[in-house]
Amino acid sequence: MEKAEGMEAYRQQMPAFEVINEVKKAIIGKDDCIVKAVAAILARGHILLNDIPGVGKTTLAMALSKSMSLQQNRVQFTPDVLPSDLTGFSIYQKESGAFVYQPGSVMCNLLLADEINRTSPKTQSALLEVMEEQKVTVDGISRQVPSPFIVIATQNPVGSAGTWMLPEAQLDRFMVCLRLGYPRIEDEIDILKGKQIREEVEAVISREELLEMQEMTEQVFVQDEIYQYIGTLVTSTRNHPMVELGISPRGSINILQMGKALAFLRQREYVIPEDVRDVFLSVCAHRMVLNAKARVAHMDAEQILQEMLRAMPMPKAVKGRK
Repeated sequence: MEKAEGMEAYRQQMPAFEVINEVKKAIIGKDDCIVKAVAAILARGHILLNDIPGVGKTTLAMALSKSMSLQQNRVQFTPDVLPSDLTGFSIYQKESGAFVYQPGSVMCNLLLADEINRTSPKTQSALLEVMEEQKVTVDGISRQVPSPFIVIATQNPVGSAGTWMLPEAQLDRFMVCLRLGYPRIEDEIDILKGKQIREEVEAVISREELLEMQEMTEQVFVQDEIYQYIGTLVTSTRNHPMVELGISPRGSINILQMGKALAFLRQREYVIPEDVRDVFLSVCAHRMVLNAKARVAHMDAEQILQEMLRAMPMPKAVKGRK
């Protein structure tokens, strides 16, 4: 940003920094994941936390909701959870002689879908409409969910016997897929000493402030070179010899939205190629389906995407609005 606008930009982004610092009270040593999770929320996206048990997936989701003053519902997904538990249902009321709508779990600002792969595909698919259109339809009547609305789903990639992994159509609804991973030894020691629970996570911004920051994120400027860079990267995933299913147009839009959000958090009013590069794996890895050649070569989606980034030259000079 220009110097004249620096202080104003700093003032606007301070609430986002406060959220990041507040969430760090609960999650130690995972700053990159926290920043990307906040960026996804600023970009109005949904988050999939796909990692092994016990690394803090649920803790991260709860800390995000508390720090942003979001009305939060948590659903522990099991095989007996029904679609109506999420979307709501109509029940006959004898006094009025009419059917009355009973809200489901999605009627909130942040829905924590814990272990989403442990429920049936029918229940998983009940989230599709609300994630895409911000509304639910029950008995032919559509109802808007509160704004903002975010789904944070957790999924364990191990011990998946008897579970239903998310199909590609639903994976594509998640803007990013994040993995916390094991902590470093020094962070592990801090966890053992209880440093992450000394201070409770508190609300540092209101829902109204979050909505304002989402609007400011939308206004971040994008030059034609960035559009070309994203388009070329996405096209390369569709033509790669080891990829069966490349990145969808929704995925390319999500790269752009995450790039804007990261630029906003980095106190810029325009996107640069490094913003795109830094979000590319988190936005794309869960969307790609690899073919037999990749399995034989022992290649995963992240390795292939990293090769694409290295092979694709970045635009050299990208500046803000003229």
